[in-house]
Amino acid sequence: MFTEKTVQELAQLLGDKLTQAGLIAATAESCTGGGVAYAITEIAGSSLWFDRSFVTYSNDAKMQMLSVDKARIDKFGAVSEQVVEQMASHAVKYSEADISVAISGIAGPGGGSAEKPVGTVCFSWYNAHGKSKTETYIFVGDRREVRCQAIRLALTGLIEIIE
Repeated sequence: MFTEKTVQELAQLLGDKLTQAGLIAATAESCTGGGVAYAITEIAGSSLWFDRSFVTYSNDAKMQMLSVDKARIDKFGAVSEQVVEQMASHAVKYSEADISVAISGIAGPGGGSAEKPVGTVCFSWYNAHGKSKTETYIFVGDRREVRCQAIRLALTGLIEIIE
């Protein structure tokens, strides 16, 4: 992992890797509210390797913008690996991107449960060339800290799915 690197360094490294591989990225974000896209677009020249971000904070937005199945949300919840998998694959389907990351979580301070406590964040990284990875993490900290950790991990995972 690249935990010693700043978000800006991770975004720059992502851009370098995408450029070298000739790939374009997209994001599908819920709890991070576009934070990953913000980090990416802070890098000069990112328009060459970043296509778009879908900020789908509500369930309706997930269904309308990314065609996430309502039945999937109803059965597993918006914060689930099943939902982020569909968000990630559809982010590529509905964009010019080759790879994507999808994020949905409970940043807090409320909204958690015994099954999904505050800090629970689901990620899915998708590569149109057949590689994907889906994981759930439980981060510790306040709302800002959870979101920052999620942004860092999203960027790290994008870098790793290229390599």
